[in-house]
Amino acid sequence: MDDSPVPMLWTTSPATTLDFYQTIGYTVTHEQTRPYVYLALEFHGCPVHFSSPPKGFELPPELVGCLVMVDDVAARHREFTAALRAAYGKVPAKGRPRITRFRPGQSRFTLVDPDGNTLLFIQRDEPEDVEYGGSRDMEDLAKVIDNARILRDFKTDDKAAARVLEVGLGRFAATAAPVERARALAMLAEIAVAMEDPERAARYRDEVRALPLSAEDRETVSAELGAGAELERWLTETR
Repeated sequence: MDDSPVPMLWTTSPATTLDFYQTIGYTVTHEQTRPYVYLALEFHGCPVHFSSPPKGFELPPELVGCLVMVDDVAARHREFTAALRAAYGKVPAKGRPRITRFRPGQSRFTLVDPDGNTLLFIQRDEPEDVEYGGSRDMEDLAKVIDNARILRDFKTDDKAAARVLEVGLGRFAATAAPVERARALAMLAEIAVAMEDPERAARYRDEVRALPLSAEDRETVSAELGAGAELERWLTETR
């Protein structure tokens, strides 16, 4: 039988930890608070255990937790989102706990628990040939957009993705095709929604509308703009 590692995370409040993980569907398989804290939970056959941090140690705001490989990451995100919305009235997308958004075609998302433990859920057959920095088959703004997509969807780093897009637009806007500029601006609009900056999102959308785009080009960009609108609903929809 192969070895089976079990992630060991920290908890500062066993009751809070149990409540959170049970809320999203985990089952408690062991609960112990004396003579020391030890919790064991399981979901879809995947265990995660918790103990108290060392005495006198102050936990950082967020901790590297564990990777969880799943067969259907989109379904898992839907499952967690529904449970969190039912518990909190809306999806917690900032602070602790929180869950990152999930876009069509994405292969991972992040869940952060009340103590800041980070669980990264990854599609088991996620592509292994992701080209950080953008595809070598692309150039100029198209390569910038591909790099931003990877930063946003694979590394869940919206700030880095936005910075890459802004710099890329500054360098290549004058020579890029209008549809490429529109794609970059639409991505910035979606990221602005995720960062809860509606004014900036509106400004980027206005810039997209002002571009001389053909009907075909607008269809190309509409999916990205629609992702921002869908994200707004995801963030604000109540149960």
